[in-house]
Formats: sequence, C-alpha cells, structure tokens
Amino acid sequence: MKQMRYILTRPCLQEGVLRLQKYLEPTFPESGPATFVDDRGREHRVEIDRAAGVVRGLHALYHDANLGVNDVLMITPLEPGRYSVEGIVKPHAPITTPRTENQRTPEPRRVVVTATPHVREVRLQHAEPDARAERPVAPRAEAPAREPLVPVPQLGREPRTAAPASTSAPGPVPETPEAQLAELASLTGYRLSYAAPGVARLAAELGEFGYVVHVALNEAARRPGWEGGADYSALLAAEGEKVTGTPRLTREALVALLEHARLAPLSPIDLRPYWEAGDLDLNAAAGVSELVGAHLAQRGAFSFVLLTLAAQPAHSVLQVPRLAERLGSGVNPAELSSILDTLSRAPFLALTPLPGGQYLLRAGVSEMLRDVADYADGVRRRIRPATPAQAEAGWAPTPA
Repeated sequence: MKQMRYILTRPCLQEGVLRLQKYLEPTFPESGPATFVDDRGREHRVEIDRAAGVVRGLHALYHDANLGVNDVLMITPLEPGRYSVEGIVKPHAPITTPRTENQRTPEPRRVVVTATPHVREVRLQHAEPDARAERPVAPRAEAPAREPLVPVPQLGREPRTAAPASTSAPGPVPETPEAQLAELASLTGYRLSYAAPGVARLAAELGEFGYVVHVALNEAARRPGWEGGADYSALLAAEGEKVTGTPRLTREALVALLEHARLAPLSPIDLRPYWEAGDLDLNAAAGVSELVGAHLAQRGAFSFVLLTLAAQPAHSVLQVPRLAERLGSGVNPAELSSILDTLSRAPFLALTPLPGGQYLLRAGVSEMLRDVADYADGVRRRIRPATPAQAEAGWAPTPA
C-alpha cells in the first residue's frame, strides 16, 4: 500500500490521536493494537479504534518528533499492524498578533524557541499580557540580504483588495458574507452554491479527497435538515457568540482566511482539518496563518538561494559546501539540496549536476530568470480558458 500523508491539527496533538479520515481507512483496515516505528527506529504502541475513527496513543511520538499544527505525518504500512511513520516539520515564519483590549486570558500557545525559515523548535507556553513574539534567527552577517517576506496579515483586520502600484487607496471591502464566501471559494478552489436559503454549500470536488461544507449564514437558516448532504457544517457567528449544537465559522476568522488566501495558495485539502476540528474561529485561523507563513518562508528560501547564486559567474563550477557556508543558517542542507535539484530541471535548467556533488552554473541567474519569464509568458498566451460547459464538467484549460 502506498505512503499516506496526514496533516496534524490542534485536537490531534492535544489528544494524541490520528483521526481516520475517509482516505486513511484502507490504511488501517482493522481495530486493535498496532505499532508505529518512527524514523529513529523507536517503536510506539498505538490502538486503532475504527468505530471511533481514531488511532490513539500518539502523544509520545508527536512530542519526540517535535510536531506542531499543520506539520505532516507520513505513514507507510510495513505489515499488518505495523507502520513506518515519519514526522515532517513544515517551514515556519513567526506570526505576531497584537493583543486587543477586550481579549480574554490567552490559552497556552506555541512559542518558537529556535527558528530558521525551515526548522523550528516549539513549546507550549502561557503568554504574559504584554508578551512579544519571538524574533526569527537571522542569517549570519556575511550572508547576502534575503528578499523580504510578505508579512502574514494580523488576524481580525478587515480585508482589503490590493491597490494598484500607482495609488495607495484601498480597494473595495466585501460587505456581505455571501461576497466573502464567494471570494474564499474562488481563491481556494471550492465550488460555491446554495443548498437552501441562507445555507452556503462549499464543495471540494476532488474525487476521493472531496467533501462538502454547509455554512448557515444566520440562525434562521438552521432549519430541520439544513446539514443534509454535507460532511461538515458550521454557523456563521461572531467571535464571542455562543452557539449550541453546531460548530461555528466566525466572521472574524472568515476575514482572516481571506487575507491568508490572498497571500499564499490554500486548497480545500489544507482547510479540511479545520472544518473537521469543530469551531473555525480566530484560534483555528492562527493555524492557517502558520501554514501561510510556511509557504512564504519556502518562497523566501528559494529567493535567498537565487540571490546568492547571482554572485557566481556563468559557466563556473558551484561548490555546494561553499554555497552552504555563504547561506549560513538561512537554508538548511535538505532544503538547499531540494532547491538545487529544482534548478537543475526544466523549466530552469540553470544547473548541471557534476560528480562529487558539484554543479555547473550554465548561465547567469538574471539571464536564466529572463528565459523562464519568457517561457511562462509564452505558455500563458497559448492557454485557452475553458468554456462554461467545460468548466461545469471539470475540464482544465487547454493549450491554444
């Protein structure tokens, strides 16, 4: 059976469980005791409970691997009742959220103890009223300056569409939940429709990974049967509003999700754990903020390597240890290896691998980026948008 990818949520970490979502059920066909073997060869005894839809007993594994929200567990069946598991800590960019005057006493939060854009050590900590977010570890002084990362927006702000470069005036702000949900669907890949008056239907049409969310836009929309046909449901409510019987999607969290989706690509796969966990409020949206920070950190690492390579003359041999030394702590060895491999393949073809782990820089970085930009522009011009009928059938755009 193939290796499976599982994204961790806060409830998973707090309860020490892995939830048996539909796509994971074939991986765990029977209830009973099982063994997870981590990447250090340590065995963890777990209990598979298909009736409850969970695998229990993972507190120690999550702690030993230093896993957090949105980190990934790769699961590979070895034999019946025995699995190989590998924890992957996603890159992290520190996110700060200002404290408001009416904010309640904070819950324990994950604090970055040691951080680069790619490796982080985190601990649960009670924040003091005037605590400040940890600062990221800066690259060594001799490394060239990194391209600034776009900051993840502060949670709870009103969303604004980016203004043209020639003016600083803000764009229009969505005024209705319907408009906000329509934008979220457009940005993240849901198909938005209405299952009933006041009940928005967000459909992730992803085959075996698909699911449906029903969002009641007001209390009156929660008529009998309004959740029918949905995998998850939520009532749109204010952050401080108490709701019984239905998970909440808070208006403030919806604003935050829109801001995050404008900054980095988010998909229904990324968001599914948050619908599944229950209330999608500002606390849950903070997890999405971490995921967006990871996307931006990865982009920043790629830019950092390119800017450093730009000091290397074309048609010269690249010594990887020397490059790693110049990058300092800004990029770890695994990430550097992945980036160099990417630059060796189409459409970049900037590097040619040589024996001994060296590379030939085939062209200057500026020239290479111009070629890639020309290539991308040429492909873009050849793409013919799908007709409405094709889009309805799920066809992708085709080359002209």
